[in-house]
Amino acid sequence: MVSGPPHVALRPLWLCRACAAPWPCATARLTLLREYADDRVALLVYLGGMLHDAAGHLHTLHPHDGPEPGQLFARFLGWAIPRRPTRGSPQRPIPGPGRQH
Repeated sequence: MVSGPPHVALRPLWLCRACAAPWPCATARLTLLREYADDRVALLVYLGGMLHDAAGHLHTLHPHDGPEPGQLFARFLGWAIPRRPTRGSPQRPIPGPGRQH
């Protein structure tokens, strides 16, 4: 396992403490997906809270030129929402009880 500073948010700037990228950075996203692998809903609730906090902080810091709501949504939640198949894309059956994977 690689050791180093954790990829957590530096508030109120919402930059990664480890790599200075906008949080959640790529490493934070992978870590969060691993930590919440069995509960995607809990991950989305957590990220929604972070989005709420970040929107307030970033608006206070940059009232006239802060990130747009859509940008914040994509940054905090958009990447974590499972994508639905689009029309024309092959659909795979969802395994359920009694079905083989």
